[in-house]
Amino acid sequence: MNQSELLRKNAENCLTLEEAAPSAAARNRFKRMGDAWYALAETQDWLDGVISPIRPRHPQRTPTRHEAD
Repeated sequence: MNQSELLRKNAENCLTLEEAAPSAAARNRFKRMGDAWYALAETQDWLDGVISPIRPRHPQRTPTRHEAD
């Protein structure tokens, strides 16, 4: 298991704990922790060269006729 897989496993554990949390505050805390673990996994993928450091730009949306006026 590489480092990013381990980080993702930690994220999944947090999301499992979120489902069983006894209060909204605890659910929110586990969700934030899971999100943070996923962000760390993505950063690790970047550091390992698995993903590009440059994210593709989203195509610019053409304004509708109403917005252009």
